[in-house]
Amino acid sequence: MKNRRIVLASHPHGVPAPDNFRLVEEDIRPLADGEVRTRNRVFAIDPAIRGLLDEGDGTYLPSVPLGGLIPTMVLGEVVESRNPAFAVGDHARGFIGWEEQSIIAADNFACENVKIDPTMPLTAYMGALGWSGITAYVGLKRIGEMKAGDTVVVSAAAGAVGSVAGQVARLAGCRAVGIASTDKIAEVTGDLRYDAAVDYKAADDLGAAVREACGDKGADIYFDNVGGRILDTMLMNMADFGRIVVCGMVANYNSQNDPYPIRNLWQVLVNRITMRGFLAYEHLDMLEEAQQQLGDWIRTGALRATENVATGIESAPDAFIRLMSGQTRGKTIVRLDPDVTTLDGFAPV
Repeated sequence: MKNRRIVLASHPHGVPAPDNFRLVEEDIRPLADGEVRTRNRVFAIDPAIRGLLDEGDGTYLPSVPLGGLIPTMVLGEVVESRNPAFAVGDHARGFIGWEEQSIIAADNFACENVKIDPTMPLTAYMGALGWSGITAYVGLKRIGEMKAGDTVVVSAAAGAVGSVAGQVARLAGCRAVGIASTDKIAEVTGDLRYDAAVDYKAADDLGAAVREACGDKGADIYFDNVGGRILDTMLMNMADFGRIVVCGMVANYNSQNDPYPIRNLWQVLVNRITMRGFLAYEHLDMLEEAQQQLGDWIRTGALRATENVATGIESAPDAFIRLMSGQTRGKTIVRLDPDVTTLDGFAPV
Protein backbone atom coordinates (compact mmCIF):
# COMPACT_ATOMS: atom_id res chain seq x y z
CA MET A 1 0.00 0.00 0.00
CA LYS A 2 1.38 3.39 -1.03
CA ASN A 3 1.09 6.81 0.56
CA ARG A 4 1.78 10.20 -1.04
CA ARG A 5 3.33 12.78 1.24
CA ILE A 6 5.15 16.11 0.99
CA VAL A 7 8.62 16.36 2.51
CA LEU A 8 11.18 19.11 3.01
CA ALA A 9 13.52 19.27 -0.01
CA SER A 10 15.56 22.29 1.14
CA HIS A 11 15.52 24.85 3.93
CA PRO A 12 13.65 28.07 3.01
CA HIS A 13 15.31 31.47 3.16
CA GLY A 14 12.64 34.06 3.88
CA VAL A 15 9.25 33.25 2.33
CA PRO A 16 9.16 29.56 1.30
CA ALA A 17 9.38 28.68 -2.39
CA PRO A 18 8.01 25.70 -4.36
CA ASP A 19 11.42 24.01 -4.65
CA ASN A 20 11.63 23.77 -0.83
CA PHE A 21 9.08 20.92 -1.03
CA ARG A 22 8.92 17.54 -2.76
CA LEU A 23 6.03 15.12 -3.31
CA VAL A 24 7.08 11.50 -2.66
CA GLU A 25 5.40 8.09 -2.59
CA GLU A 26 6.24 5.66 0.18
CA ASP A 27 5.08 2.29 1.49
CA ILE A 28 2.77 2.20 4.50
CA ARG A 29 4.00 0.02 7.34
CA PRO A 30 1.73 -2.30 9.37
CA LEU A 31 0.06 -0.87 12.48
CA ALA A 32 1.47 -1.41 15.95
CA ASP A 33 -0.74 -1.85 19.01
CA GLY A 34 -2.47 1.40 19.97
CA GLU A 35 -2.27 2.94 16.49
CA VAL A 36 -4.87 3.82 13.88
CA ARG A 37 -4.51 4.45 10.16
CA THR A 38 -6.53 7.25 8.64
CA ARG A 39 -7.49 8.25 5.13
CA ASN A 40 -6.97 11.94 5.52
CA ARG A 41 -9.79 14.23 4.47
CA VAL A 42 -8.54 17.68 5.55
CA PHE A 43 -5.41 19.20 6.94
CA ALA A 44 -4.52 22.58 8.31
CA ILE A 45 -1.94 24.94 6.88
CA ASP A 46 -0.44 26.84 9.81
CA PRO A 47 2.12 29.69 9.89
CA ALA A 48 3.84 28.34 13.00
CA ILE A 49 5.17 25.48 10.88
CA ARG A 50 7.48 27.95 9.10
CA GLY A 51 9.75 28.04 12.15
CA LEU A 52 10.23 24.27 11.97
CA LEU A 53 11.64 24.39 8.43
CA ASP A 54 14.86 26.26 9.30
CA GLU A 55 18.07 24.57 10.35
CA GLY A 56 18.40 24.23 14.12
CA ASP A 57 15.72 24.18 16.81
CA GLY A 58 14.27 27.63 17.40
CA THR A 59 10.72 26.85 18.43
CA TYR A 60 8.68 24.62 20.77
CA LEU A 61 8.71 21.63 18.38
CA PRO A 62 11.65 19.86 16.71
CA SER A 63 12.85 21.17 13.37
CA VAL A 64 12.08 19.14 10.24
CA PRO A 65 15.11 17.37 8.77
CA LEU A 66 15.69 17.36 5.03
CA GLY A 67 13.48 14.63 3.62
CA GLY A 68 11.18 14.86 6.64
CA LEU A 69 7.41 15.12 6.46
CA ILE A 70 6.00 18.67 6.67
CA PRO A 71 4.09 18.58 9.98
CA THR A 72 0.53 19.76 10.47
CA MET A 73 -2.78 18.91 12.10
CA VAL A 74 -4.80 16.36 10.11
CA LEU A 75 -8.38 15.13 10.23
CA GLY A 76 -8.89 11.69 8.77
CA GLU A 77 -11.38 8.84 8.63
CA VAL A 78 -10.19 5.73 10.44
CA VAL A 79 -9.76 2.87 7.94
CA GLU A 80 -7.81 0.49 10.19
CA SER A 81 -7.50 0.39 13.98
CA ARG A 82 -5.50 -1.37 16.63
CA ASN A 83 -6.69 1.07 19.28
CA PRO A 84 -9.90 0.23 21.22
CA ALA A 85 -10.77 3.96 21.44
CA PHE A 86 -11.18 4.17 17.65
CA ALA A 87 -13.40 2.14 15.32
CA VAL A 88 -13.29 2.02 11.54
CA GLY A 89 -15.38 4.95 10.33
CA ASP A 90 -14.51 7.24 13.25
CA HIS A 91 -12.73 10.53 12.60
CA ALA A 92 -9.33 11.00 14.21
CA ARG A 93 -7.46 14.28 14.59
CA GLY A 94 -3.75 14.43 15.31
CA PHE A 95 -0.55 16.34 14.65
CA ILE A 96 1.01 14.44 11.75
CA GLY A 97 1.71 16.06 8.38
CA TRP A 98 1.00 16.70 4.72
CA GLU A 99 0.13 13.20 3.55
CA GLU A 100 -2.85 11.30 2.18
CA GLN A 101 -2.81 8.60 4.87
CA SER A 102 -1.50 8.78 8.42
CA ILE A 103 -0.66 6.42 11.22
CA ILE A 104 -1.61 8.08 14.50
CA ALA A 105 -0.39 6.75 17.83
CA ALA A 106 -2.32 7.07 21.07
CA ASP A 107 0.45 9.19 22.57
CA ASN A 108 0.29 11.81 19.78
CA PHE A 109 -0.22 14.99 21.82
CA ALA A 110 -3.21 16.07 19.71
CA CYS A 111 -4.71 12.61 19.10
CA GLU A 112 -8.46 12.61 19.60
CA ASN A 113 -11.59 10.92 18.35
CA VAL A 114 -13.59 13.78 16.85
CA LYS A 115 -17.35 13.48 17.10
CA ILE A 116 -18.43 14.89 13.75
CA ASP A 117 -21.71 16.78 13.49
CA PRO A 118 -23.07 15.65 10.09
CA THR A 119 -24.54 19.10 9.51
CA MET A 120 -21.15 20.79 9.96
CA PRO A 121 -18.58 20.90 7.14
CA LEU A 122 -15.44 18.85 7.78
CA THR A 123 -13.21 21.84 7.10
CA ALA A 124 -14.61 23.54 10.22
CA TYR A 125 -12.85 20.92 12.36
CA MET A 126 -9.51 22.21 11.09
CA GLY A 127 -10.44 25.87 11.54
CA ALA A 128 -13.00 27.57 13.75
CA LEU A 129 -14.01 24.27 15.40
CA GLY A 130 -10.43 23.05 15.42
CA TRP A 131 -7.28 24.29 17.10
CA SER A 132 -7.45 27.76 15.56
CA GLY A 133 -10.82 28.47 17.16
CA ILE A 134 -9.87 26.67 20.36
CA THR A 135 -6.69 28.77 20.56
CA ALA A 136 -8.70 31.99 20.25
CA TYR A 137 -11.18 30.86 22.91
CA VAL A 138 -8.62 29.58 25.42
CA GLY A 139 -6.30 32.54 24.87
CA LEU A 140 -8.96 35.12 25.61
CA LYS A 141 -10.84 33.37 28.39
CA ARG A 142 -8.04 31.76 30.38
CA ILE A 143 -4.83 33.58 29.47
CA GLY A 144 -6.37 37.01 28.90
CA GLU A 145 -8.97 36.68 31.68
CA MET A 146 -11.44 38.46 29.40
CA LYS A 147 -14.48 40.12 30.95
CA ALA A 148 -17.36 42.16 29.58
CA GLY A 149 -16.43 45.77 28.94
CA ASP A 150 -12.79 45.07 28.12
CA THR A 151 -11.17 46.61 25.07
CA VAL A 152 -9.57 43.74 23.15
CA VAL A 153 -7.07 44.37 20.34
CA VAL A 154 -6.27 41.50 17.96
CA SER A 155 -3.46 41.53 15.40
CA ALA A 156 -3.69 39.51 12.17
CA ALA A 157 -7.39 40.14 12.70
CA ALA A 158 -8.47 38.45 9.46
CA GLY A 159 -6.26 35.38 9.98
CA ALA A 160 -7.14 31.90 11.15
CA VAL A 161 -7.03 32.68 14.89
CA GLY A 162 -7.62 36.42 14.73
CA SER A 163 -10.83 36.09 12.70
CA VAL A 164 -12.29 34.00 15.53
CA ALA A 165 -10.73 35.91 18.45
CA GLY A 166 -12.30 39.24 17.56
CA GLN A 167 -15.76 37.70 17.28
CA VAL A 168 -15.36 35.78 20.55
CA ALA A 169 -14.41 39.06 22.26
CA ARG A 170 -17.41 40.87 20.83
CA LEU A 171 -19.77 38.01 21.79
CA ALA A 172 -18.41 38.29 25.35
CA GLY A 173 -19.44 41.97 25.53
CA CYS A 174 -16.03 43.48 24.76
CA ARG A 175 -14.99 46.21 22.33
CA ALA A 176 -13.04 44.40 19.60
CA VAL A 177 -10.35 46.28 17.65
CA GLY A 178 -8.65 44.49 14.78
CA ILE A 179 -5.23 45.26 13.28
CA ALA A 180 -4.84 44.17 9.66
CA SER A 181 -3.42 45.18 6.28
CA THR A 182 -5.17 47.56 3.92
CA ASP A 183 -6.82 44.91 1.75
CA LYS A 184 -8.39 43.20 4.78
CA ILE A 185 -9.81 46.17 6.70
CA ALA A 186 -13.24 46.04 5.06
CA GLU A 187 -13.60 42.38 6.00
CA VAL A 188 -12.52 43.02 9.59
CA THR A 189 -15.29 45.55 10.23
CA GLY A 190 -17.72 43.85 7.82
CA ASP A 191 -18.07 40.06 7.91
CA LEU A 192 -15.98 39.71 11.09
CA ARG A 193 -17.91 42.47 12.89
CA TYR A 194 -15.03 44.10 14.75
CA ASP A 195 -16.02 47.41 16.32
CA ALA A 196 -12.99 49.17 14.81
CA ALA A 197 -9.98 48.37 12.65
CA VAL A 198 -6.46 49.75 12.31
CA ASP A 199 -4.61 49.54 9.00
CA TYR A 200 -1.01 48.95 10.06
CA LYS A 201 0.31 49.47 6.54
CA ALA A 202 -1.44 52.78 5.81
CA ALA A 203 -1.18 54.43 9.24
CA ASP A 204 1.36 57.27 9.34
CA ASP A 205 1.52 56.85 13.12
CA LEU A 206 0.49 53.34 14.15
CA GLY A 207 0.45 54.20 17.86
CA ALA A 208 -1.88 57.15 17.30
CA ALA A 209 -4.19 55.00 15.19
CA VAL A 210 -4.35 52.37 17.94
CA ARG A 211 -5.05 55.02 20.60
CA GLU A 212 -7.88 56.47 18.52
CA ALA A 213 -9.47 53.03 18.10
CA CYS A 214 -9.06 52.03 21.76
CA GLY A 215 -9.77 55.28 23.56
CA ASP A 216 -7.72 56.99 26.24
CA LYS A 217 -7.57 53.97 28.54
CA GLY A 218 -5.79 51.78 26.00
CA ALA A 219 -6.19 48.05 25.50
CA ASP A 220 -7.17 45.79 28.37
CA ILE A 221 -6.15 42.76 26.30
CA TYR A 222 -3.84 42.54 23.33
CA PHE A 223 -4.11 39.18 21.53
CA ASP A 224 -0.80 39.00 19.71
CA ASN A 225 -0.49 36.88 16.58
CA VAL A 226 2.40 38.72 14.96
CA GLY A 227 4.99 40.16 17.36
CA GLY A 228 7.47 42.59 15.79
CA ARG A 229 6.58 46.24 15.26
CA ILE A 230 2.93 45.78 16.22
CA LEU A 231 3.80 44.20 19.57
CA ASP A 232 6.26 47.01 20.24
CA THR A 233 3.54 49.56 19.45
CA MET A 234 0.95 47.82 21.63
CA LEU A 235 3.29 47.84 24.63
CA MET A 236 2.90 51.63 24.56
CA ASN A 237 -0.88 51.41 24.33
CA MET A 238 -1.92 49.05 27.11
CA ALA A 239 -4.21 49.93 29.99
CA ASP A 240 -2.94 49.60 33.54
CA PHE A 241 -2.88 45.90 34.47
CA GLY A 242 -3.46 45.00 30.82
CA ARG A 243 -2.88 41.45 29.57
CA ILE A 244 -0.89 40.55 26.46
CA VAL A 245 -1.77 37.09 25.17
CA VAL A 246 1.11 35.83 23.04
CA CYS A 247 -0.27 33.39 20.48
CA GLY A 248 2.12 33.76 17.53
CA MET A 249 5.01 35.72 16.09
CA VAL A 250 4.31 35.57 12.36
CA ALA A 251 6.29 38.77 11.73
CA ASN A 252 9.44 36.82 12.61
CA TYR A 253 8.68 33.42 11.09
CA ASN A 254 10.37 34.22 7.76
CA SER A 255 13.32 35.94 9.49
CA GLN A 256 14.03 34.09 12.72
CA ASN A 257 17.73 34.90 12.56
CA ASP A 258 17.04 38.64 12.44
CA PRO A 259 13.94 39.33 14.59
CA TYR A 260 12.47 42.79 15.05
CA PRO A 261 13.97 44.45 18.17
CA ILE A 262 11.44 45.10 20.93
CA ARG A 263 12.26 48.46 22.53
CA ASN A 264 9.28 49.13 24.80
CA LEU A 265 9.45 46.32 27.37
CA TRP A 266 9.81 49.02 30.05
CA GLN A 267 6.04 49.49 29.69
CA VAL A 268 5.48 46.05 31.23
CA LEU A 269 6.64 47.60 34.50
CA VAL A 270 5.13 51.06 33.97
CA ASN A 271 1.64 49.69 33.31
CA ARG A 272 1.99 46.47 35.37
CA ILE A 273 1.25 44.43 32.26
CA THR A 274 0.96 40.65 32.32
CA MET A 275 2.45 39.10 29.17
CA ARG A 276 2.13 35.36 28.68
CA GLY A 277 2.62 32.91 25.86
CA PHE A 278 0.53 29.76 25.68
CA LEU A 279 -0.10 26.58 23.67
CA ALA A 280 -3.75 25.64 23.47
CA TYR A 281 -3.13 21.89 23.64
CA GLU A 282 -1.78 22.38 27.17
CA HIS A 283 -5.31 23.36 28.25
CA LEU A 284 -7.24 20.23 27.30
CA ASP A 285 -9.61 20.73 30.23
CA MET A 286 -11.20 23.56 28.19
CA LEU A 287 -11.49 21.58 24.95
CA GLU A 288 -15.09 20.41 25.37
CA GLU A 289 -16.29 23.84 26.53
CA ALA A 290 -14.55 25.61 23.65
CA GLN A 291 -15.84 23.27 20.95
CA GLN A 292 -19.38 23.32 22.32
CA GLN A 293 -19.55 27.11 22.49
CA LEU A 294 -17.85 27.70 19.14
CA GLY A 295 -20.09 25.12 17.47
CA ASP A 296 -23.23 26.75 18.86
CA TRP A 297 -22.12 30.17 17.62
CA ILE A 298 -21.29 28.85 14.14
CA ARG A 299 -24.60 26.98 13.80
CA THR A 300 -26.64 30.05 14.73
CA GLY A 301 -24.59 32.44 12.62
CA ALA A 302 -23.37 34.39 15.65
CA LEU A 303 -19.80 33.58 14.61
CA ARG A 304 -18.77 33.71 10.96
CA ALA A 305 -15.94 31.31 10.25
CA THR A 306 -13.85 32.18 7.19
CA GLU A 307 -11.80 29.71 5.21
CA ASN A 308 -9.64 29.58 2.11
CA VAL A 309 -9.61 26.03 0.84
CA ALA A 310 -7.29 24.34 -1.66
CA THR A 311 -7.93 20.85 -3.07
CA GLY A 312 -5.49 17.97 -3.43
CA ILE A 313 -2.21 17.22 -1.71
CA GLU A 314 -0.30 18.84 -4.57
CA SER A 315 -1.82 22.21 -3.62
CA ALA A 316 -0.35 22.26 -0.11
CA PRO A 317 2.97 24.00 -0.87
CA ASP A 318 1.28 26.80 -2.82
CA ALA A 319 -1.32 27.26 -0.05
CA PHE A 320 1.50 27.55 2.50
CA ILE A 321 3.46 30.00 0.36
CA ARG A 322 0.38 32.20 -0.07
CA LEU A 323 -0.21 32.10 3.68
CA MET A 324 3.37 33.10 4.48
CA SER A 325 3.17 35.87 1.88
CA GLY A 326 0.14 37.44 3.61
CA GLN A 327 -2.23 36.62 0.75
CA THR A 328 -4.83 34.61 2.66
CA ARG A 329 -7.82 35.28 4.91
CA GLY A 330 -9.28 33.09 7.61
CA LYS A 331 -8.10 29.52 8.00
CA THR A 332 -5.97 28.07 5.22
CA ILE A 333 -7.02 24.47 4.63
CA VAL A 334 -6.28 21.67 2.17
CA ARG A 335 -9.00 19.14 1.48
CA LEU A 336 -7.67 15.93 0.01
CA ASP A 337 -10.63 15.36 -2.32
CA PRO A 338 -13.32 17.67 -3.74
CA ASP A 339 -16.27 15.93 -2.05
CA VAL A 340 -15.23 17.35 1.34
CA THR A 341 -17.73 20.06 2.23
CA THR A 342 -16.60 23.57 3.17
CA LEU A 343 -18.15 26.39 5.17
CA ASP A 344 -18.85 28.33 1.97
CA GLY A 345 -22.01 26.33 1.42
CA PHE A 346 -22.97 26.10 5.08
CA ALA A 347 -26.28 27.72 6.03
CA PRO A 348 -26.56 28.53 9.77
CA VAL A 349 -29.80 27.47 11.46
